[in-house]
Amino acid sequence: MRLKPLGNRVVLQYQEEEEAKTQSGIILPDSAKEKPQTAVVIAVGPGKDGDGKEMMVKEGDRVIYSQYSGTEIKLDEEEYIIVDQSDIIAIVE
Repeated sequence: MRLKPLGNRVVLQYQEEEEAKTQSGIILPDSAKEKPQTAVVIAVGPGKDGDGKEMMVKEGDRVIYSQYSGTEIKLDEEEYIIVDQSDIIAIVE
């Protein structure tokens, strides 16, 4: 199944992270960690209301987005977040 965002929305996928450990070597469970704020762009919508304005990100870009933005979804055992393009703070090069 493929996600196709509408308007100026962007589908992001979290990047894999290493296990989080404390300084003493205790491995933290996923529930104790904060969600990452970096992700990879999976799909890009056509622009606001389909007006044809060029989107600033493209598939494959690695981006940083606002911490409390977007809608988290789980599809085919993968976690995604759908955000508005304005919630993307920067492209990591």
